[in-house]
Amino acid sequence: MNWLDEAAAKLKKKNQVLFAKNSAYLQDLLALFQGQDHKVMALWAFDFASESIAMLEEKYPEEHRPREALAAAQDWAAGNVKMRWAQRKILDCHAFAKEIDAKEDIAVCHAIGQACAVVHTAGHAIGYPIYDLTAVIYRLGIENCAEAVEKRKQDYIDRLFYWSEHCGDHKGEWASFMNK
Repeated sequence: MNWLDEAAAKLKKKNQVLFAKNSAYLQDLLALFQGQDHKVMALWAFDFASESIAMLEEKYPEEHRPREALAAAQDWAAGNVKMRWAQRKILDCHAFAKEIDAKEDIAVCHAIGQACAVVHTAGHAIGYPIYDLTAVIYRLGIENCAEAVEKRKQDYIDRLFYWSEHCGDHKGEWASFMNK
């Protein structure tokens, strides 16, 4: 079964999330993630989270929890705040998803939360595409999403290679746990 059929079957069953960590479509991406430095994955995740936050802010200009989650995650990665503080902000971002009705925006909130959680462990990185690609399908519809999903997946790969080559360009500090 290809990813489009898998997503269509999940939609038919009224699943909210249309991809999973074990989705065949994401296995190459997951393998790429597993070989990366934690800092590279954090920069990759922060980059995509910023993009998603900008999109959400257009629709919800008074909502600040997603941006606060990203700021807390960045501060945590720099060693400026403790895990519990950042974790609370990330959970607040996920809570916002429970307060809205648009499936696309709910998925985007969860994508941001997963991206922010990459500071805890790089294993959270796969959560961003799981939710972000789900949002793409909700935005465009299952019948019109194939090209956009394929392009978005390539964006993940391209940006991962960018950050693996440019991680040293990051001007900020890193907490000692990010160097492991």
